[in-house]
Amino acid sequence: MNSVSNDKAYNKNYDRLNKIGEKKDYVFNPNQDWVTQVIRLMTNNLREFGKYFCPCKQHYPVDTKSDVVCPCPTLDQEVVDNGCCHCRLFFRKGFVKEKFDILETITCPG
Repeated sequence: MNSVSNDKAYNKNYDRLNKIGEKKDYVFNPNQDWVTQVIRLMTNNLREFGKYFCPCKQHYPVDTKSDVVCPCPTLDQEVVDNGCCHCRLFFRKGFVKEKFDILETITCPG
């Protein structure tokens, strides 16, 4: 299990997302630093706003009425279309992309 120190909320969210991935037959991004950052930001949203708002699709500041909660409703279609979700947290098993466009690398996290 991944952990950010002894942060119980982070670990709970990591486990929640890992189970979602397993159920859908997805894997986490192989870049563990990326995974940690996305989940940390999402966990911070839970602490501050009470929901797991997606840090990659949220408004700044968060709009609790319109921002999406992870997993977002478009997750499965994004994985079908792109091999990974918008945040690049979840990947289709076996999907390999050697290089992301620079614009893709600056959209998230945070």
